[in-house]
Amino acid sequence: MSGRPGQHLAPLNFIQLKDELIEKHESTITETDVVSSAMYPKVCDDYIKFREEFGPVALLDTRIFLTGPKVGEEFEVVLEKGKTLHIKTLAVSEIRSKTGEREVFFELNGQLRTVLVKDKTVQQEIVSNPKALKGVKGSVGSPMPGTVISVKVNVGDKVAKGQPLIVLSAMKMEMVVQSPVSGTVKRIVAEKDMKLEGDDLILDIDVDN
Repeated sequence: MSGRPGQHLAPLNFIQLKDELIEKHESTITETDVVSSAMYPKVCDDYIKFREEFGPVALLDTRIFLTGPKVGEEFEVVLEKGKTLHIKTLAVSEIRSKTGEREVFFELNGQLRTVLVKDKTVQQEIVSNPKALKGVKGSVGSPMPGTVISVKVNVGDKVAKGQPLIVLSAMKMEMVVQSPVSGTVKRIVAEKDMKLEGDDLILDIDVDN
């Protein structure tokens, strides 16, 4: 081999790559993200999805991130200079059998807050629905928690953008979930009387070119 490493690689348009990442993940993309994606695209995609779901966890202490705080423990998270979160864990509830979640009670800068956290130690015993893939236009998710009243399409159907796909019962109202794209229904996950959480996968569509 002659010449410097990478000399014979095809040129990479970093501006185009950044635009593609923004469109795919629908979030803020940094220059570090762009360079990371250029070198390790799959790892970077997984990292961005994790960051979108859980926020800037890199600001947490390593032990807090890996094991979680103990009841009664106080800790701080420095968001930026002059902006610090003071957090104290107060209590953790029993497992909610239907969802496998625990309710965590804590103080945030002196204000009482609660959050539901999935307990992964019991997830194998609980059936959870697959989630719609962010950034994939044909992956249609539920806009909110609800119960499926009816499914309006079948596998193989051609659908137009805006066409009704399912009807949900949510918050004592009926909601029609419309197709975000035109294409062909490839797979249907939702079925009548099925309970969905927000972003649970309803169906997959092969998008028309």
